[in-house]
Amino acid sequence: MSEAIIRIEGLVKAYPGVTALKNLNLEIPKGSIVGLLGPNGSGKSTLLKLIAGFCQPTRGKVEVFGRPVDRQSKKHIAFLPELNHFYKWMTVKETIDFWSQFYENWDSEIAEDLLGFMNLRPEAKVKTLSKGMKARLKLIVTLARKASVVLLDEPFSGIDPQSRGRIMDAITSKYDFGEQTLIISTHDVLEAEQMFDKVILLEFGDIKIYADADELREKYNDSIHGLLKEVFE
Repeated sequence: MSEAIIRIEGLVKAYPGVTALKNLNLEIPKGSIVGLLGPNGSGKSTLLKLIAGFCQPTRGKVEVFGRPVDRQSKKHIAFLPELNHFYKWMTVKETIDFWSQFYENWDSEIAEDLLGFMNLRPEAKVKTLSKGMKARLKLIVTLARKASVVLLDEPFSGIDPQSRGRIMDAITSKYDFGEQTLIISTHDVLEAEQMFDKVILLEFGDIKIYADADELREKYNDSIHGLLKEVFE
């Protein structure tokens, strides 16, 4: 088995009036694609933010590359949040150029390839883009970084089928197999599950299942989508 690139021990994250994550213990191996699944409010986004270093644990620890998440390790973690933070007055090209200034591991060639693949006009203003187009732009500025850990929070949310297909194709075409570790939080399990090596099922801040995707399919004689419906419905 590959070495663990992400280690989580006794992780608790509490907000006023609610505990989002409850004593999580988890190891994610290098080079795997992990589906992070569960209903709304299960703690998926919170877990991704903790791995990305966007917030701090209440208790426990999160380690990436064998060390707590800090400024140095953040350079090697690319995080695509569910909400975008683009300036509406910028063009697509200006947005890509703007984001490229913040990252040492930015790959202009990948960004250029993705721009063409995603079928976005460089001169189009962000304010004129549809939700699906903005989702594609978010993916460009995330995947253009040659990051060791890539975290995608609901990359298909509210997106039309054509855009979902483009996004999945872009992820798989730019994924560095065996080297990059990719965690995808999504409700669109039916279309995305073919990519998963491992699956984490969260419910009310607890890990209900963490296993190899193929082993789950064999054990329950069902797809991950079917298993998810059975577990949570």
